[in-house]
Amino acid sequence: MLGMLKDDQGKYQEAVKFYEKSLEIKRKTLPEDDASLAPTYSNIGEVYRNMGEYSRALEYYEKSLKIIEISLHPTHPDLASSYNNIGEVYINMGEYSKALEIY
Repeated sequence: MLGMLKDDQGKYQEAVKFYEKSLEIKRKTLPEDDASLAPTYSNIGEVYRNMGEYSRALEYYEKSLKIIEISLHPTHPDLASSYNNIGEVYINMGEYSKALEIY
């Protein structure tokens, strides 16, 4: 919640800090591929995308996607959101052919 608020305020470094702290707490009790970790990875990706740090955004979006592919049904709607996020980053990077592959 705090990470989202800081992201909305444009305080991206603080947002990342809160999301990373959330991940740290969750990873103490959950397996690495637990579905509840995916949204936090995705949120961190969103912050990095907002900062224009597209390589970092891809890193976190891909972590989220990997968890979703492992832990959720292949037709789960979060899968489509993950592909969309990755595609948008490729568009931001000007890599339109990669974006098309993802979409």
